[in-house]
Amino acid sequence: MGAAPAAQILAVRAFSGDDSPDGGTTFAIASGLMWAVSHGARVVNMSFAGPRDPDTARVLADAHEKGVVLVAAAGNKGAKSPPLYPAADPSVIAVTATDASDQLPAFANRGRYVAVAAPGVDLMLLAPNGALQFSSGTSFSAAYVTGTAALMLERRPGLSPDNLRQALTGTAHHLEFKGTDKSAGDQSGAGLVDAYQAVLSLAPPPVGAANMMPAAASQ
Repeated sequence: MGAAPAAQILAVRAFSGDDSPDGGTTFAIASGLMWAVSHGARVVNMSFAGPRDPDTARVLADAHEKGVVLVAAAGNKGAKSPPLYPAADPSVIAVTATDASDQLPAFANRGRYVAVAAPGVDLMLLAPNGALQFSSGTSFSAAYVTGTAALMLERRPGLSPDNLRQALTGTAHHLEFKGTDKSAGDQSGAGLVDAYQAVLSLAPPPVGAANMMPAAASQ
């Protein structure tokens, strides 16, 4: 609601929510991804993280080839966590979280596979039954970037996933982190996403002659 309130959402349930064995399997995730692509999804938000799965990777690669923008949360396992998937997949835009001081919170996964960062600490968010709640996590950061991608595609419907990534990272703000670790700036990719600049960097598509009504027919 905060990033792209007019976007149409296709909700795909790949996790049961009750720890049953039929939720979060390769089959469930792959089926959900394929369903989303077949139903015209332009951007897919993935707020889950785990080990690399070859079958899921193949579905992600296929979706990317079909022009679908893939965004995923980097994970909430902290600085020592290995890269988690699907965020670390090369077809996916990996998103980590920042706090109110534009620093990486302790829970946020990080690394060179991360593309960008977005706010993810103490956010006031919608909750079930029409309520509001304060929550933190890279899932919320990924959702913000997914909304930004939707705005970018609204401005340039033919934008490819790779060109969208380039515009997104090219307009992000590089983050300077506190402390003595000078390499920390590489842990958040291009830095903090700037939705306004990302959209502004894209020129709207030219109006083709075929889409224009002849002057004689205008009323």
